[in-house]
Amino acid sequence: MLRVLAVDDEEPALEELLYLLRADPRIRAAEGATGATEALRRIGAALDAGADDPAGVDVVFLDIHMAGLTGLDVARLLAGFAEPPLIVFVTAHEDFAVRAFDLKAVDYVLKPVRRERLAEAVRRVAELVGRGPVPAPAADQIPVELGGVIRFVAVDDIAYAEAQGDYARLHTGTGSHLVRIPLTTLEERWRTRGFVRIHRRHLVALARIDELRLDAGAMSVRVGAAELAVSRRHARALRDLLMRQAGR
Repeated sequence: MLRVLAVDDEEPALEELLYLLRADPRIRAAEGATGATEALRRIGAALDAGADDPAGVDVVFLDIHMAGLTGLDVARLLAGFAEPPLIVFVTAHEDFAVRAFDLKAVDYVLKPVRRERLAEAVRRVAELVGRGPVPAPAADQIPVELGGVIRFVAVDDIAYAEAQGDYARLHTGTGSHLVRIPLTTLEERWRTRGFVRIHRRHLVALARIDELRLDAGAMSVRVGAAELAVSRRHARALRDLLMRQAGR
């Protein structure tokens, strides 16, 4: 039976979340806090009381956008505690998922909250309570949002990434996923994993390049069924990389 603290500075949203949580038979108690300061005070008191105290907190369902300290700020502060409660982020903004999982969140639930989706988050928490710290997501995975659920895509499954404004579309062999991460950030993060920039719009896994094509001085690569242009700026570096790879 779980002891829950829900945190949201919008009272209607908080009351709705508490209503759904209290209806779940796996939850012993669900209390609310209308801001980060109140939440930290209550969590601190619960930790001082001990893990077995009825007023303890097993998990915090935490909004991200709040006045003053954000939910991400609260999570960073809780990470400094010896035995912090688990964290589930509940937010209307999907673009903080990467940072949320870096902070070892158990789950990331998008608003408006659906009963079935919240029940899945509670199930994940219930499985983890008593098992110790939550491991950080593997460096070779990236969280993506699919139908209101955050899933992990293996970086090794990504053939190329395509810039779409402040977003990037990740292309795999089975489909594509839009994430709110600039292509330049992915380029820096995945440089050591064999990804190379071939154009201002495209970042490609070197191992997924099937053909290098030259046509009237223009260069392109074939990656699966896609043919992607290579800019003049990146052409020589790409050709050198492919030649070194072929000579191994």
